[in-house]
Amino acid sequence: MKVKQGFKLRPLGNEFILVGEGLEQINFNKMITMNETAAYLWQKVMDGQDFDADRLAELLVEEYEVGHEQALQDATMTIESWLKAEIIA
Repeated sequence: MKVKQGFKLRPLGNEFILVGEGLEQINFNKMITMNETAAYLWQKVMDGQDFDADRLAELLVEEYEVGHEQALQDATMTIESWLKAEIIA
């Protein structure tokens, strides 16, 4: 999978929001918010390189005190959320 281009991650209190930089990315029916962990993953993969749940799990294990199984579950849920929001393909 790859991150769709044209989004900018911005801090908003204790969370982050993802905003479209071009009109084709903006859907005013939903706002994309991310917690600190999801924002960390987004920043790591926003360069356009391919990634999958295993790669995101590796990043979580490297950054946080979490086991591989839990990291893989969290990574899978994150990818599902991003797919539903149509910010990755």
